[in-house]
Amino acid sequence: QVQLQESGPGLVKPSQTLSLTCTVSNGSITTHGYYWSWIRQPPGKGLEWMGAIIYLGSTYYSPSLKSRTSISRDTSKNQFTLQLSSVTPEDTAVYYCARSISGYSDYWGQGTQVTVSS
Repeated sequence: QVQLQESGPGLVKPSQTLSLTCTVSNGSITTHGYYWSWIRQPPGKGLEWMGAIIYLGSTYYSPSLKSRTSISRDTSKNQFTLQLSSVTPEDTAVYYCARSISGYSDYWGQGTQVTVSS
């Protein structure tokens, strides 16, 4: 089955750029029909969809985060990456990558905690 694994620093300072990578196994990020999402969950809050990159390489972002978010991919490594700029403590969350299709996400990474603090 498809496996996703997030990686990146667990601590980021305010105003810096958060960068996370999702490595996908047993499935290609170029497979027709799928899109690859970043989702986060701040402490005590619900899940927030941040954005996605589709199998063709186009990207889509949450309107509330669009100005600070960039998602890219490396097809040779079967990875996709999240960059979130100008972070504040409010960006502290567990960050997940997931495979999505038709409006739902069927495979998720285990999640990685990112704390924004000086």
